[in-house]
Formats: sequence, C-alpha cells, structure tokens
Amino acid sequence: MKLENMKPAQGATTKSVRVGRGIGSGIGKTSGKGHKGQNARSGGGVRPGFEGGNIPLIRKIPIRGFNNYNFRKGYACINVGELEYFEANSTIDMETLYEQRFIGKRAPYGLKILGDGELTKPLTIKAKKFTKTAKEKIEKVGGKIIEE
Repeated sequence: MKLENMKPAQGATTKSVRVGRGIGSGIGKTSGKGHKGQNARSGGGVRPGFEGGNIPLIRKIPIRGFNNYNFRKGYACINVGELEYFEANSTIDMETLYEQRFIGKRAPYGLKILGDGELTKPLTIKAKKFTKTAKEKIEKVGGKIIEE
C-alpha cells in the first residue's frame, strides 16, 4: 500500500450538507431554520438550561447537604489489604507508596491508613492517621505504627 492509494474506510466520511441551494434540495430558502426568531439568526440560540426567561429548573431545586471543599483536609488513603504487596519487615511511608503507584499524588495533609482487607506480614508503617481497625490489624501481625 502506498500513500497515494490510501483512503478512509467505507462510511467513515460524510459529505457536508449544502444548505440554501434551492427548494429541490429540501433545505433551501430558510435553510432548515424556519422563519425569523432567535434560532434563525446567525449566532442565535440559547445556552443549555435556558427556559425562555423562566427560572431554570436547576435554580428551582433546593440545595441539600453540605460540602466543605474549601476547608477540607486532603489525605492520601490506602487500605491495609493493599500493603500485603510489600515484603515483610519493610518500612512504608507516603514516598514509598507514591513511587510504587499506590497513591496518585502526595496529599497535603499526609497519609491515612484504613482498615479494609487482611495483613499477614509485619510491616513498619509511617502515616499521619490510622483507623482503629487498621491499628489492630497491623499490631496483630507484629507490625509497628509510627504516627508522624
């Protein structure tokens, strides 16, 4: 196959519709836009959610709940079960988990260890926070907890 012989697959390209080319085309005269009005003008139309001057539905629905986005503390969280990957008696901290791609980014408030899953090896874990079940599971197999 040569470059000059290449062409798109069957049905991959569609011919652009030529509007305003006579009544025989089916989209002549007003070009499928009807007569006058906002949608017939160039650049016309309304933004999504606009309801002709009425209060939009999204503004009628009551706000529920609470989001503390501005002041929340961002922790990188990982479950005890995921730490089973590491060798026995190894030291684990946020840098180790980041290098091994267990966490996506270094969180500003540090690392939090959660208690889901099982652990069978003793590990030394450095983190900012531990849940109660995570502490129990780590200490049960002879691991060490270092709270930073």
